[in-house]
Amino acid sequence: MTYDVAEVVPAGRMREGEQPVLALPSGIELRPWRASDAPRFVEAGQDPAIQHWNRPGRVDLAEAERRIDRWNKRWHSEQAAIWAMAEPGGGEVVGTIGIGDLLLAHGMGEVLYWVLPAGRGKGLAVEAALAVTRWAIDELGLQRVRLTHSTRNPASCRVAEKAGFAYEGTMRSALLHADGWHDEHLHARVRGDAWPEG
Repeated sequence: MTYDVAEVVPAGRMREGEQPVLALPSGIELRPWRASDAPRFVEAGQDPAIQHWNRPGRVDLAEAERRIDRWNKRWHSEQAAIWAMAEPGGGEVVGTIGIGDLLLAHGMGEVLYWVLPAGRGKGLAVEAALAVTRWAIDELGLQRVRLTHSTRNPASCRVAEKAGFAYEGTMRSALLHADGWHDEHLHARVRGDAWPEG
């Protein structure tokens, strides 16, 4: 017996358009990464907190440029949507946010982010997570967006909670960090969940 299930998001919806620029309430804009942002990517790989929780790796300028190019190509191959968190008007990058592990046919993806020291403590991760999740659900048409983080990273737990991602459980030994295997919290938003006020 076979079952025919319609694609949640038809193929082509992303690659047929340009990646949008999203404005945050703080004035920060989410825009596609540029090759000229590569020095900030190198800086992120040297930041101990980003390195520990996100594992971007220490890269040189040429490798940073290659990764940025790969991120931008993933928009057109509909595998991911990655934005730079940047000062408006082409200003400095203060972080990254995106929806990775995109499975358009199944209507799912996962929020990923990191924030450089210059952008921390301002609520940018929450604002950005809300903006890209609204885009992913309301504009792209996903049904479910998850956010996972190490159980040893309470700051990311607060981001998930403030952005309205419901806690769904703990995944045991789910991600290998430099200091060993970490359990991860699983949070998610689904279509129809109320958006946080304010």
